[in-house]
Amino acid sequence: MTGSESWLTVKGAGEPQSPREAVCRDRAPFPYFWRLVPAALALGKMLIVVAKLGHCFHRSRRYGQYTMNQDTTTKITEKPPFDRSSSQDSLDELSMEDYWIELENIKRSHENRQDNQEVVVVKEPDEGELEEEWLKEAGLSNLFGDSAEDPQESMVFLSTLTRTQAAAVQKRVETVSQTLRKKNKQYQIPDVRDIFTQQRESKEKAPDGTESQSVRTNENKYQGKDDQASTPFGDKELMLPVPEDTPASETDINLEVSFAEQAVNQKEEKTQKSESNDASLPDFRLPKDKTGTTKVGDLAPQDMKKVCHLALIELTALYDVLGVELKQQKAAKIKTKDSGLFGVPLATLLEQDQRKVPGTRIPLIFQKLISQIEEGGLETEGLLRIPGAAIRIKNLCQELEAKFYEGTFNWESVKQHDAASLLKLFIRELPQPLLSVEYLRAFQAVQNLPTKKQQLQALNLLVILLPDANRDTLKALLEFLQRVIDNKEKNKMTVMNVAMVMAPNLFMCHALGLKSNEQREFGMAAGTANIMHLLIKYQKLLWTIPKFIVNQVRKQNTENHKKDRKAMKKLLKKMAYDREKYEKQDKSTNDADVPQGVIRVQAPRLSKVSMAIQLTEELKASDVLARFLSQESGVAQTLKKGEVFLYEIGGNIGERRLDDDTYMKDLYQLNPNAEWVIKLKPL
Repeated sequence: MTGSESWLTVKGAGEPQSPREAVCRDRAPFPYFWRLVPAALALGKMLIVVAKLGHCFHRSRRYGQYTMNQDTTTKITEKPPFDRSSSQDSLDELSMEDYWIELENIKRSHENRQDNQEVVVVKEPDEGELEEEWLKEAGLSNLFGDSAEDPQESMVFLSTLTRTQAAAVQKRVETVSQTLRKKNKQYQIPDVRDIFTQQRESKEKAPDGTESQSVRTNENKYQGKDDQASTPFGDKELMLPVPEDTPASETDINLEVSFAEQAVNQKEEKTQKSESNDASLPDFRLPKDKTGTTKVGDLAPQDMKKVCHLALIELTALYDVLGVELKQQKAAKIKTKDSGLFGVPLATLLEQDQRKVPGTRIPLIFQKLISQIEEGGLETEGLLRIPGAAIRIKNLCQELEAKFYEGTFNWESVKQHDAASLLKLFIRELPQPLLSVEYLRAFQAVQNLPTKKQQLQALNLLVILLPDANRDTLKALLEFLQRVIDNKEKNKMTVMNVAMVMAPNLFMCHALGLKSNEQREFGMAAGTANIMHLLIKYQKLLWTIPKFIVNQVRKQNTENHKKDRKAMKKLLKKMAYDREKYEKQDKSTNDADVPQGVIRVQAPRLSKVSMAIQLTEELKASDVLARFLSQESGVAQTLKKGEVFLYEIGGNIGERRLDDDTYMKDLYQLNPNAEWVIKLKPL
């Protein structure tokens, strides 16, 4: 057969034959069998071609492309089940390949371990139940139910809200109110507008009849995006200087004004700009704040609880302003394992880990798997992408369950790709997802926000809202992923590759029993991979508590202190104590013992001597610590930088750890009644 002849041509009986065909004809007793061999080979080739075309057709359907015959080729782009943000338009078929491969690996792994899995039943809330649960999570449960008769505590809280936050609360309160009326419940639910009216009327004048200057709502204070943070204590006390290093730019993240208020302002001024389709993300930065940056973990638990309440309200307000639906889910209580490693709730796992290593905040097995991967070197090509053998992974899981806590497990038998597969399996098999059942949909909905900056703002609030165990474990994971990406020149794992591989492990939680279809899979792939990219890229920014939220906490504390002092004065008067004597005792020791412009810094557990330090414009927290560490006596001699921190305690904050770049004079003006204490780094 010559090259010009068709590869499926069958020669007639009278045509010349090649030597190979002649041999086939003469091979008795199967002359006809050998004649059919070329045709059979040709048919096999055709089947292979058809199979490949079918595979390409299936893959192209995943990306919204349908290929017809050669005469008519039409490209149809399906609209995904969500409005893509600009960052998702840049995802092409090649970059998505890692996602689909990982998804197939997950499905195979799930099939091998299906016998051990329990599905979390996601409870569909009744009408109004979602809003009622939201109000509880926001710390406003006493607006309905038996405690509604005394809403004073909530009134203090509501007085600190911005106009968009107040609108978000009002919307949920009205829904709950309507629902309870339909159910013939007799709860007296105050209207939010009435509460704010009462709050304004009660604070227009102070108890002594003079006008109060200390309380102004953010709604009244907010003038525009260039305004300072809403002030809990009046203009004089909280007028903070705008950072002077560089003017505000598109890449600056403004933490002094509510994110939702910024979104409203952009809408009003129509400054919303369409973003380019460039896959690269901007290098967002936080302008320096002279009163210090507050990170998750810097505040006392009672203040952090208030931060979480405000973060939920702010997130809801931001989604409301931008027209994105925010629905929380609630997992029904199910029976879960109370011991072991895989498929155990994070809280349970940490309880048993803390019996082994007191103070640990990240599961020991999680830490060990990361260190095992790193011991093999982060330069291994395809790290995280190449899976371990499914049967071997299953056997390793069983062996780890039996021997990990006994310390008899042989880690030398674990290959690097096996450790990576086990790490991803640990994340997937959590009874509830690492991003939490309550907020998984909210994380997914981030992709629907118009700009990357707003997506970043939403992720910032969501990270704050995560339970401590989830947040700490997520932080350890993201830091590890960044170390993998730092070696991308050798391991070929760019930030997008890593995002593609990890997205299905974090977002497609099999335990939720989420049914999937082709369109949903495509939407999940494009959206969640980009959210994963944002989490990795901006992880250093996401653990920052916005200053406007910290200021709202300060205002709440101030109002609560006023209420407590007022109650105490009434009690003392009733007990016939000398009011003047009490007021003298009530004065801060700072005012009595320390000259103006000087602060006294104490270290009660480290030194018996306190330091009097003169405030200057350039004095930073790091300078105070350096002076303490330079002492030639006591425990300070054995300590090093990084082992101690300076804290702001009392006044309008419970407790706050200061970063080294905090300017002490500016912070003193913000909280003049605080005490300044040096303490050891927490475990």
